[in-house]
Amino acid sequence: MSDIVATNETILVVGGGISGISAALEAAEAGKQVILVEKNAYIGGRVTQLHKYFPKLCHPTCGMEINQRRAKSNPNLTILTMAEVTDISGDKGDYSIKVKLKPRYVTNNCTACGQCTDAVEAEFDNEFNYGLNQRKGAYIAYNNAYPQTYVLDERIIGTDDATKAKDACPADAIDLEMQEESIDLKAGAVVWATGWRPFDANKIQPYGYDRFDNVITNVEFERMNDLMGPTGGKVTRPSDGAEPKKIAFIQCAGSRDRNYLKHCSRICCMASLKQTHYVRENITDGTSDIYYIDIRAIDRFEDFYQKVQEDDSVKFIKSKVAFITEGENNNPVLNGVDTEGYHRYANEYDLVVLAVGMEPSVNQGDFPVDIVLNEEGFIEMDEKNGGVFAAGCSSDALDVNRAVQSATASALRAVQVINQVGAVSPQNEGAK
Repeated sequence: MSDIVATNETILVVGGGISGISAALEAAEAGKQVILVEKNAYIGGRVTQLHKYFPKLCHPTCGMEINQRRAKSNPNLTILTMAEVTDISGDKGDYSIKVKLKPRYVTNNCTACGQCTDAVEAEFDNEFNYGLNQRKGAYIAYNNAYPQTYVLDERIIGTDDATKAKDACPADAIDLEMQEESIDLKAGAVVWATGWRPFDANKIQPYGYDRFDNVITNVEFERMNDLMGPTGGKVTRPSDGAEPKKIAFIQCAGSRDRNYLKHCSRICCMASLKQTHYVRENITDGTSDIYYIDIRAIDRFEDFYQKVQEDDSVKFIKSKVAFITEGENNNPVLNGVDTEGYHRYANEYDLVVLAVGMEPSVNQGDFPVDIVLNEEGFIEMDEKNGGVFAAGCSSDALDVNRAVQSATASALRAVQVINQVGAVSPQNEGAK
């Protein structure tokens, strides 16, 4: 990695999700040198784990492929995967950055043939599918992952599986001696785009996610409906593998709650409205009941909401579910009060989907630079942040469209800093 050239006219982008990619491409296409650092083995972030976007119900694949092509063809952009920023020091226009590079154990000679996967026996929970299935110890996260380079799980290093993988590779692309590296970079501005993570449903004790097999999260339900997901696009009950017919969606599971996340996560209502389409399309005679405080579908999403309201297979129940118990056949039972009629209910379902909230993916104490955060852990726009600018869901709970808009704005702010640095550089001073 010693061939990476970075100066105080370089922009560092931390995070390779849709916001980080967008910010990096905007800055690179404006002619600036950009280094993008992503801790996963691939870029794309949470968007790659979506089955469809709302409200158009189109697949994210095409948009990601366009961004990948833009990234491949731009000489101003350097992408480091399996990389993590551990320290940022200095000031606006002159930052020193330390980056830790984890070993992939596979070189750029990889042709993505997959023979290493076939040779390896060890399996681990598949984090791309939120642990709903398992993957091999030699793997690529998903079919269209970029870069198209396999990874050896560090847990098989030193075992027979690692040797089997190396022996099976026809391109001699496996290097079992790879070590963790640390590199030093310079940058004039930083775009922080580390994205979001789903709120931990285990913390919502009344809903029994940790106890009841057939209570799952919306992100798990999303992967279940993807043809490349853990069940091949079939919706199944975790308890017995049967197709559920009657499904409940519980809104604000962890959001707008003084015990968990006080903020509205903004995407949950639309995500559940979208997922009712999955129920209708992928489950024979499937029905959806949505338990909600209020539905927040603003601007162009209002039409989408109205269409779902017109769907006879969808029922809206205005209620904050109090708690979940378990009935016969591992069926979850929702208990609470319908606030429109003030009727107590104990409604039984085949499957319950918790619309869990969105929180920043970096804990408040884990930032490698001093930065101003609000009480929810999102980065505030503040002059004290100097040349560090938040993009996408590191700044707030946002849908994909608004996250990309935020990324573009942050890229422009970073470009302005670099332009100011260039204006006072020694070369330019001497040319006056």
